[in-house]
Amino acid sequence: MQVDPNSYEGSEQDTQANSKIDKLEQPRVTSKRFFGSHTSRRSFLGRAGLFSAASVVAGVLGSPFSSKKGGDVVQAQDINRRYNRAFDYNRFVDKAYRVRVEAARVERSIPIPPHPTNGDEERYPNKIGSDSRGLPHNKLGEVKLEAYDSLTRALTTQNPNDYENIILGGTRKLVNPQGPLAISLEGINAAQIAVPPPPALASAERAAEAVELYWQALLRDVSLSKLQNNTDNPKVLAAVEDLNKLSAFRGPKQNGRVTPQTLFRGSVNYVSSGSSTRYVIPPGVLDGPYLSQFLLLTIPWGTQSVSPLIRTALPGNDFLLNFQEWLVIQNGGSSGKSIKYDPKNRYITTVRDLGEYAHIGGPTYLGASLILGSIGTPLNPGNPYVRSKTQSGSNATFAVGHLQALLNLGSSRVIRASYWQKYYVHRTLRPEAYGGLVYNNIANKTQYPINSEVFNSQALAQTFSTFNTYLLPQAYPEGAPIHSSYTGGAAATAGVNVTLLKAFFDENFVIPSPVVPDPNDPTKVISYSGPPLTVGGELNKLATNYAIGRGHGGIHWRSDGSAALALGEEVAISLLRDERLGYNEIFNGFTFTKFDGTRVTV
Repeated sequence: MQVDPNSYEGSEQDTQANSKIDKLEQPRVTSKRFFGSHTSRRSFLGRAGLFSAASVVAGVLGSPFSSKKGGDVVQAQDINRRYNRAFDYNRFVDKAYRVRVEAARVERSIPIPPHPTNGDEERYPNKIGSDSRGLPHNKLGEVKLEAYDSLTRALTTQNPNDYENIILGGTRKLVNPQGPLAISLEGINAAQIAVPPPPALASAERAAEAVELYWQALLRDVSLSKLQNNTDNPKVLAAVEDLNKLSAFRGPKQNGRVTPQTLFRGSVNYVSSGSSTRYVIPPGVLDGPYLSQFLLLTIPWGTQSVSPLIRTALPGNDFLLNFQEWLVIQNGGSSGKSIKYDPKNRYITTVRDLGEYAHIGGPTYLGASLILGSIGTPLNPGNPYVRSKTQSGSNATFAVGHLQALLNLGSSRVIRASYWQKYYVHRTLRPEAYGGLVYNNIANKTQYPINSEVFNSQALAQTFSTFNTYLLPQAYPEGAPIHSSYTGGAAATAGVNVTLLKAFFDENFVIPSPVVPDPNDPTKVISYSGPPLTVGGELNKLATNYAIGRGHGGIHWRSDGSAALALGEEVAISLLRDERLGYNEIFNGFTFTKFDGTRVTV
């Protein structure tokens, strides 16, 4: 419900809002109306609560409306009286309070959904299906249960002192386990967001995700331009054939089959009825080049610009190929190795390049907001200033500066929600740890419950032929961050930011003069001449590029990113819902297309 701030008199909408707000504790006010009554300035100063009288007076005296003449101070309120309309400070502060209460009430009214897990933590007493990296392990890589218990004890009690007693195996620290417990003053609470349970350790779906990751490692130095249906690349064709043999592969398909055009493209997972998963391909993700235009265009930043050329890792930078090196990383140690970089920056042109971009990142979403303006993208048609004859938006409301503030806020709030799933619900093992289980079953004759489709895959056979290991080759020497896999934090950030961008810009706008990297010179781009590319489709592609790029590095399952994108979308919607309550403009809501193709108005 949007509060109508334009009326000085009570309306039916105000009365409905007041009836809900009045159920909550309120400060003492002189009227039951939403905006309060015209009371004296002295009365307001006497009950301001959050403000001292001195600070309020100083704020007014320091304003552009104050002046001195003959020793008398003229207040802004006095000036307003010349137009027979006094600015009621009391009403303005009461409005702020009640909007905040209403936002809290709306968010609190959202039901808490079920949070089913895949059952692996309870299923395996030795915790082989759960994330334990950073804790001490035995020679097979199985976590020492005393250490795992110290972790779950802290997560259960949530006592800050218990987190300091978690038993670590090396020098790497756990990443922000108390962060998800921070109470956000904007948007939905993490416990109110539903995500589907991740695939179980022994499932065919988990095996299919593993096979895809082995192929991502094998194809790291293949050009992204080869991921199209007319490809002649034998590795790409072999990957497509192998993935089509899997019984539970949930990545994009065309006519029910994986093709070179769909290979490694992104997807989004929503909760369906009960705890089942609804798998969708966002609009635009399968259209045109693999890489989003927002990763190929120069970012204009005032009088400066940011080049889309990036620092790339040289071929052959693959890590955790040796079991002892792998074990050191599981224990929270360092391999002492580092990435060797190409001395010349270039465009993202290979699978490895996108993995490295997703490893370090850049001004991705801020950059997209600036690119959208530079290519002439109209604001969202619902923006109240689009049709205004006398006004335009600014950093305060409905312009790019306003959006950019929400991008930064959303990035923080969505990490709280994603990490809550990581630490307090799922604790799912990382792909690198799964690779250790595969390795042990072959090399050490263990009987870990890995689905046979992994062992029968060409991906695993070619990994051994290429890298002389059954471990999952990693693109980063440190492996994955020290927190669990599900849901992906980087992908959640992509989901919240792209949703906010779609809410502020016209997603149907066709991008002018699109480009692709020059296959003969990765420091240049050439024109793209295929079907039109829309802002909405390329933003969806940007989000999925970033999510799947973490898989190119070897650190995330497809489902980690796919579920996180939907989670990020939900956080963005909640932030927009709260924002809308505070506007003075006549505004019918933010209308945009979700990742599943449905149009919503917030």
